[in-house]
Amino acid sequence: MVGIVSYGTYVPKYRIGVEEIARIWGENAETIKGGLGILQKSVPDVDEDTATIAVEASREALRRAGIDPKEIGAVFVGSESHPYAVKPTATIVGEALGIGNEYFAADLEFACKAGTAGIQICMGLVEAGMIDYGMAVGADTSQSRPGDALEYSAGAGGASLIIGKRRVIAEIEGTCSFTSDTPDFWRREGQPYPSHGGRFTGVPAYFRHITSAARMLMDRLGLKPSDFRYAVFHQPNGKFPVRVAKMLGFDLEQIKQGLVVSHIGNTYSGSSLLGLCAVLDEAKPGDRILLVSFGSGAGSDAFSFVVTDEIEGFERTPKVWDKVMGGERIDYGLYVKLRRKIKFG
Repeated sequence: MVGIVSYGTYVPKYRIGVEEIARIWGENAETIKGGLGILQKSVPDVDEDTATIAVEASREALRRAGIDPKEIGAVFVGSESHPYAVKPTATIVGEALGIGNEYFAADLEFACKAGTAGIQICMGLVEAGMIDYGMAVGADTSQSRPGDALEYSAGAGGASLIIGKRRVIAEIEGTCSFTSDTPDFWRREGQPYPSHGGRFTGVPAYFRHITSAARMLMDRLGLKPSDFRYAVFHQPNGKFPVRVAKMLGFDLEQIKQGLVVSHIGNTYSGSSLLGLCAVLDEAKPGDRILLVSFGSGAGSDAFSFVVTDEIEGFERTPKVWDKVMGGERIDYGLYVKLRRKIKFG
């Protein structure tokens, strides 16, 4: 049995509301809230980045499981906002956690699904007997050009999952991926902000890949939507996950526990993982969970998890929703200062 042994999350405390961004750009906040299904987003402090988020989430995961850091045999950090273009984030995380020197480490990039790719790699290493535990992190401080539609949704946060065979709280029943060369979102080297294909990011990108991966997995396992207690889909906004759930035959009751995007925005590589962790906060033994990530470029990883009896004795506080609903509102001036959007020279 290979699966999730522990998990940890981190969400920065600052929030900026949709109405504050709309005020600056002279747009209608209610229209934007209705269109995106987002009320506010998380904003990292001046000393927070993907590395610090990954470290804090991973520390929580280790503490909850009571695992010696030196038992971790691999660290994979998935993000599209690594603090260095050439210098791994994974080694910073490993050093901060005190893992030692004998471990696999790598940074992963695949837009918003790099974190779930890390789960698949850890799963393979554990199944092969090469490591006892692997750590898969999805974390981002996502970028957005001032005035762009992304500015309303690009948030910050992350999650860390420890994958292993002992004391598994959620078994990985199956996983598969659906991938294509669909350039719906990109950022070239040296460019501070990404570009996107507008409406093109919907049907040919997000919806095609998530529905294809989800159906492929359910067909392989002989499962149907009613077999799942919960479902989590990548959350670029508050509308897409609800729509894709309906397309696949899931109802709102199955997805609402993991739908955190309306209060923290799209945390990119952390998005679907934070949703999964929110579900694990409340899951009971025997519950089956569908997780489908999405990364522009484009691809989706689908997983079926079955919660085990180990969840009953597992420490699950503080809960994700406690972190999501907390926070301190800031104005646009402090927001652009913290995000270093003011350029000099």
